[in-house]
Amino acid sequence: MSAKQNILAKLRNSLTGTTPVPDEFDVELVTAPYTYTAEQRIPQLRKLMEAVHTEIHLTSVDGWPELLAQLLRDRTIPSLLIAPTTPHGQRITQHWAKNPDLPTLKAYDRPVEEWKAELFNDTPASLTTTLGAIAATGSLILWPTREEPRLMSLVPPVHFALLKASEIRDNFYQVQQEFEWAQGLPTNALLVSGPSKTADIEQVLAYGAHGPKDLVVLILEDQ
Repeated sequence: MSAKQNILAKLRNSLTGTTPVPDEFDVELVTAPYTYTAEQRIPQLRKLMEAVHTEIHLTSVDGWPELLAQLLRDRTIPSLLIAPTTPHGQRITQHWAKNPDLPTLKAYDRPVEEWKAELFNDTPASLTTTLGAIAATGSLILWPTREEPRLMSLVPPVHFALLKASEIRDNFYQVQQEFEWAQGLPTNALLVSGPSKTADIEQVLAYGAHGPKDLVVLILEDQ
């Protein structure tokens, strides 16, 4: 018997003769205090995210590429990393084709081993989508995919994230229920409230230590 099997056997045996305790979990405890109207969700999310240095912009389904272009110009960012095969990646590519003076687009379309140095040293900004957000905690839900790997939101100093207003949920419990995480957790779901920061060194708060120093969220309001 392996060490793992031995430990599991001891745990199972320890339950012999015991009586299961009924689950008296009260859903209201984690939902009622954190439930919002449609008009409250964006202000609630914005209040919490801006409190930790996240930059929020309200825009539209049609207008976000132009806003993104302007934000890149304002920061004099020379290039933007995108996932070219995603719907938003294709949308950006089309908008950029009509405006050749915009910053260079970089495509995440190859294994990281083939361009690690460029990704880590010469990729100032990226654009990703989100799975939604949680108003109660002021968090984005990131769900990396093969097209849009985790490194896209982790490595570049500036991370632009697209969020549909209709996909802002009230609380974490609602997210778990909607995506049925009890039946199987995602391999790499992330809750992100703001740019990377740490106070480990001399208790001085520093941004960008373990990821982006700037997080910019574009909220696409429903038409």
